[in-house]
Amino acid sequence: MMKLIGAFLIIITTTWAGFEAAKHLSQRTRQLRQLKVAFQSLEAEIMYGHTSLIVASQNISKQMPKPLSTFFEQFSKKLLKGRTNVKDAWEESLKDVWRSTALKQGEYEVLKQFGETLGKHDRISQQKHIKLALTHLEREEMDAVDRQNRYEKMVKSLGVLSGLLLVILLM
Repeated sequence: MMKLIGAFLIIITTTWAGFEAAKHLSQRTRQLRQLKVAFQSLEAEIMYGHTSLIVASQNISKQMPKPLSTFFEQFSKKLLKGRTNVKDAWEESLKDVWRSTALKQGEYEVLKQFGETLGKHDRISQQKHIKLALTHLEREEMDAVDRQNRYEKMVKSLGVLSGLLLVILLM
């Protein structure tokens, strides 16, 4: 009886681990889409709303789900304090929130490079930098969708099958 309960717990645990790994793949794709929407909103706020970076990032933080809302909220708070420049506020906010995202190193580099140009140019040049960042994020999103399509089912199945293998080996 104890062996059956142990076997059941092993299968449940490995299945859960497989589903969590698959969830991470889908979260990355979703967060990249949300990030693209945030950049499009930032472009609209700067180009057509003529709003400051502080107000634009506050508005975006209200529109986005976590963890992106947290990122833009922290960014606007750091700018409000006025102790740091835009580049440093962007990088600090990025570092603070990065662990709670499902994004990879490629996206981090795109966001970091964008932060270096943020607030240094006129509106037209800033729009070009936003478009460039959107292009890079589009490429990363295509990679994320490809990975999700390729690996999501496999990771779920691998969780279940590895549990069954463990049970067979331990019996």
